[in-house]
This record gives sequence, C-alpha cells and structure tokens, in this order.
Amino acid sequence: MSGTYLVTTFKDKDKVKALGARWDPARRQWHVPPGRDLAPFAAWLPAGQAEEAPTEPPQRALAAAEPQAGYALQTPPPRGVPLSRLLGGVAAAVSDAFPSAIWTTVEVVDVRMRGHVYLEVSERDAHGVVVAKANAVIWSGQAHRILPEFQQATGAELGPGIKLLVHARPVFKAQYGFSLEIDAIDASYTLGDLEARKREIRERLQAEGLWRLNQQLMPPWDYQHVLVVAPEGGAGLGDFQAEASRLERRGICRFLYVYSRFQGEGAAQEIRRELTAALEQIRANHPWVPDAVVILRGGGAVNDLAWLNDYALARCVCELPIPVLTGIGHERDNTVLDEVAHQRYDTPSKVIAGIERQIVQRAREAQALFEQLVQGAGRSIEQARRQTERWHQEIQAGARQDLGNARQRAAQWLATLHLEAVSQLRLAATRAQARRDDVRHLARQQLLLARRETPALLAEIRSESRAAVRAARAMSEAEMGVVRTQAGSELRHRRQTLEQLLAENRARAGRTLQEARASSQALLREIAGQGPEKTLRRGFALVRDPQGRAVTRASTSEQEVIIQFHDGQRAATLQQP
Repeated sequence: MSGTYLVTTFKDKDKVKALGARWDPARRQWHVPPGRDLAPFAAWLPAGQAEEAPTEPPQRALAAAEPQAGYALQTPPPRGVPLSRLLGGVAAAVSDAFPSAIWTTVEVVDVRMRGHVYLEVSERDAHGVVVAKANAVIWSGQAHRILPEFQQATGAELGPGIKLLVHARPVFKAQYGFSLEIDAIDASYTLGDLEARKREIRERLQAEGLWRLNQQLMPPWDYQHVLVVAPEGGAGLGDFQAEASRLERRGICRFLYVYSRFQGEGAAQEIRRELTAALEQIRANHPWVPDAVVILRGGGAVNDLAWLNDYALARCVCELPIPVLTGIGHERDNTVLDEVAHQRYDTPSKVIAGIERQIVQRAREAQALFEQLVQGAGRSIEQARRQTERWHQEIQAGARQDLGNARQRAAQWLATLHLEAVSQLRLAATRAQARRDDVRHLARQQLLLARRETPALLAEIRSESRAAVRAARAMSEAEMGVVRTQAGSELRHRRQTLEQLLAENRARAGRTLQEARASSQALLREIAGQGPEKTLRRGFALVRDPQGRAVTRASTSEQEVIIQFHDGQRAATLQQP
C-alpha cells in the first residue's frame, strides 16, 4: 500500500482521520493516501519528510506571529527537532527495514495478560547470559486465535522460561518505544525444545551409568515412614494428605513433609537442597530411614512441569539409596523424574492409593499368618497335650511294669532264698542227726566193748562219750550258726539288690517324668510366646464382627466391627469405598 505513513499517538487518531488519513491494519499505522496535501499532517510526518513539507502561506504565518492587542511578545527561534519527529524517523526506519513479520526464537521472561498479552522476551547464550531483550505483544484478536491452538498442541501455557518460535514484526512507536507484534507461534518448536532438553538429560545419565540405579533398588516391603516433597498448599498435596492423614491417625504409617517451589528459576535446585537436608536430619535424629521418598505435584501446563527436567535433580533421584515414588501432574504428563524414579504414579492421589494398597496387602498377609499361627499353635497345643498324655500313660505303664517285674523278681528271690535256707537247715539237721547216730552207734560199740573188756574202761568211755557228745553238739551248733549267718547274709544281699533295683526304677521313672514335664512346659512356653497378644503389640490389629468372629475380607456385609488392639478394643463402622 503506497502513501506517507504518519507518526501518531492514540489520542491523535481522530485528528488525522478528520484530515483524511487512512488506517493500515497490516502495519497498524495511519497513512496519507497518495495525492493528498501533506501540509496539514506536518506535525505527524517523519523527521525527514517534515522538513520537505510545504510551509504555511506567509500571510497566515504573519497573522499567527502578530501579537494580540496590548501585548508585545517575541517567540525565540526553534532549536532542534521535536522528539516525536525524531522517534518518528526511527519508526519509519524500523518499518522500512522490516516491512513484514519474520520468524524469530525467543525465551519468555515475563507474561502479563490484560486482554492483550504483553511479553518480555530475551535470548541467552550457552552460559545463560542474556544477550538480547525486548518487549512483545499479542493483540487480543490474535491472542484468541493463536494461544488456544498453541496450548492444545503443546499442553503448555505462556510463562517464564518457555522457548518459542514466533512470527513477529518489529514495531517502533514514538510513545511506547520498540516492541515485537506477534501474530503466530510454532508449537512444534516448543515441543522439540522441551523434548530435546529431556533427551539430553536422559542420554547423559545413561552414559554415566546412573539411569536405572533407583529402579534397581528393592521395592519397599511395607511402609512405616515416608518422606514427602511437594509444593506447599498445592492441590495435589491436599489430595495426598487427605488419605495419608487417615493412615497416620491409626498409627499405621508416618509421613514427613518437606516443602519447596516446583516451578520457576531455581526450583529444581531448591527441591534437591530441601530433599538432601531432610534426609540428613532424619539420619542424625532418628534410628530409622524412610521406606520411600515421594515427590508430588498437581497438574499444570507442560512448561510448568518442565522446570523438573533438570540434570542435577534427576541425578540426585538416581543416586538416592531409597526408592523414589513420583506423582507429578496427570496421566498424560511425563518428566525425567518419572523416568528415573523407582515407581511412577499418574497423580498424587494414586501414589497414596498405591502405598495404602501395599499396606493393606501386608496387613492381610499378616492376618493370614496370624490365623495360621493361631491354628498352628492350637494344633501344637493339641499335639503336645496328646503327646504328654501318651508319654504319661507310657511312663505309668512302664513304671507299673517295672514295679511288677521288680515285685516278681523280689518274690522269686525271696522264695529262692527261703528254699535255699530251708534246704541248708534241712541239710544241717540231716548231717547233725547222722552225726548223732554215728556218735550213738560208736558210743554203744565202745560201751559194749568197754563192758566186755574191762569195767574200768566204762568210766573212760563214758567220759569220752560225754566229751564227744559235747563236741558234736558244739560243732552242730557252730555249723547251725554258720548256716544261719550265711542264710541271713544272702537274704540281706538279695534284699539290698532288690531295694537298689527299686530305687533305680523309681529314679529312672522320676527322670522320665521330669523330662516329659520340662518338655511339656517348654512347648507351652513356646506356644504362649507366640500368642495373639505379642502379635498385637507388634502393631497389628484384629477386626471382629459383633459376634466375635474374625473379619478377614473387605467385602464383608458387616457394617459395625470391633478392632482389637494390644491395649484394648474400639468400635468402628465400615463404609463403602
């Protein structure tokens, strides 16, 4: 479009329009159509063209120069050119240098939306130093068209730190200065920049052998202490705490919260600093370490989450000796932290749901083990009782049998002793009687011989007979004493042997009873040591219905239950999830 473009302000638009100027929507600037006189527009012409414009007729100039009646004024000659003309020349130079918009890459520093979208953009070198800076604007009519398309394509919103490829025209206005007027944004460039940043971090961690470190850790067997890192007051944190507080109130799991910014310059460094400081404090003040570290953030634009794509923060997560769980954004969102974490969840609510699911699984396993323990203890008690009864019966039967055998052997020994003693007495009596008969026979023979031979020998024979009788009687009595002594000694020896056997049998039976009693007591102590009370003291609870039966399934039809703890019981009401 040909013509002379004017340097105007917003308040001058009615004046130039009344003089015949036309509006150029492409350049967003007023211009004088070809063929029109430029003299009326001298105040708004660029500096170079203003000097060439025809001046007013001398008569009008003189009339304007004539002082009013009663006054004698002298106007000093003008020096230099007005600022508006100078800046108008700059505007014209910019307009001539960039008659149409071009594509340029920028990084957003600040955004203000007031119908129109005002931006502060810059360019940084490889060291992060700002080498260029300017203001930019997206007029409301353009913003309603290009911003929804950009957000739908990238999932990002205009905000500090995002890099854009924009179609913009440099514009200089005398009143507002230099700015870029943006009429298009290339969404593919922003997506490529965000993905390139993640790809660079991913390749660097893989080259250093750190990419899978945290994922190779053993998953938590159970959750008792969890360290949570999240932005303070965030909606995602609120969803997480709503369920976590329920676990804390019941003493099941303890959650320690650390707060940090999750977007903006330095957010990744602050997260890393707060996380490491919290772990050092836990190691210094507590005998335990967290079972897991949870990193939470609610949903947001892609560029808001892009602050988490930081190499130092990702490396810190990889090198943590504790499994890291992430719940960042929504299901469609993905950050480098999600990729290097031990386990990723789509949202903060799903993180606490996963933790609760693991705790419930362990509780059910513990309950099943407890029931197995109770059943095993019952079976062990019954087996021990039966074994004890069997041992008791065997010991009693053995003792009775040993006592019967001992009595039988004793009776046999006594009968044998009695028979031997009677036999010895009879033998001694027989021998004594035989010796008496012999003595009597010899005495008669000697007596007859003495009577026949000489009466003198009768007295001697009688005397010898009496001596022989006395000797035989003494010998018989001595032999009878020996027999009685031997019989008594043998009887005492047999009695002592019998008593010793009885004592050994009693001692053996006592030891057997004592060993059985000790074994039974040890079994009872072991069974008592594994009873429900100690299991409850370990932090478990037993859920029963009003009839006292154990509730083992979440799908129970019961609504009123009784929860048994180690120090008492509480009533509770089950609700449908």
